[in-house]
Amino acid sequence: MSIRYALVSGEQDPHLPYMQVLLQLACSEAKFSCELSSALDMNQGRALEQMAHGDAGMDLFWGMSSREREQKALPVRIPLYKGLIGWRVPLVSQKRGRLFEKVFTLADLKALSAGQGQDWPDTQILRGAGLPVVASPLYLPLFAMLRQGRFDYFPRSVIEVGQELESEAAKGLTLDPYIVLHYPAAFYFFVSPRRPELARALTQGLEAAIKDGSFDKLFLRFNGPRLRALNLARRRIIELPNPLLPKDTPLQRKELWFYPR
Repeated sequence: MSIRYALVSGEQDPHLPYMQVLLQLACSEAKFSCELSSALDMNQGRALEQMAHGDAGMDLFWGMSSREREQKALPVRIPLYKGLIGWRVPLVSQKRGRLFEKVFTLADLKALSAGQGQDWPDTQILRGAGLPVVASPLYLPLFAMLRQGRFDYFPRSVIEVGQELESEAAKGLTLDPYIVLHYPAAFYFFVSPRRPELARALTQGLEAAIKDGSFDKLFLRFNGPRLRALNLARRRIIELPNPLLPKDTPLQRKELWFYPR
C-alpha cells in the first residue's frame, strides 16, 4: 500500500522521524506492507485543502486536531504523542532568559505576546484564552521574528523544542525554565477522504500496537529523554481551554494520554 504524506514543515519537521516509524509500525501491525513517499512542502492549511479536494495525490498529513480538520479529512483518532502536543514550553531570546520568572497565572501571561503559525490550531487556542499572538504564514521565519523582538515568546511543544534548539534557526534563542502551558490536544494522522481504507488500516494497526505495548515502547524511545530533560513536573503549569477540541476526542481512554509526574 502506498502512502504519500505532506511535508507541512519541510525536511526539518521535528515530527518527521517519529511519524515515519509510526507509519511503518501501524502497517506492520495491520499486516500489510507500505511504501512511504513525501509530497511537496506546503503549510498545514494548504495540505488540508488539497486533501479535502483530492488534489496532488496526497494521502496523509500529521497535525493537531480541530473540528475543521476532522470535517475535511479522516482523523485516525489515536493521539500519536499521547497529548504532548498540548504541553508547550516557551522559547525566548537569550537576552530575556528570565522573562517568565514572575509569571504565575494566565492573567500574568496576557502581558506578553506569542508567535505562532498563521494556520495552526494553537493560534486560535491562545487567542481564545485572551493571549496576544503574532502570526506568520511560514514556520521557520518565526525563529528570526523572535530574535528580532517581533513578539516575546514562541510556545513550542515539548516534543519539538529540543530538536529545534539544536538547529541553526534557533541560534540566539533559549528555553524558558519556569513555566509550561497546557491545553488538551490530540495530534493525529489525517487521511484523504478518498482513502478510507488507509484510515481503517492505520486505526487497526495503531490499536494493535497499543494492545501489545509496541506503541508505548516506541513513544518512550523517541520522547522519554526529551521529557526527562524538560522536568515538566517542576514547572508552573498554566492551563488553557481548547475550544477547538472535537467532541469525539478519546479523552476517556486514559491509556492514550500522558501527564507529568
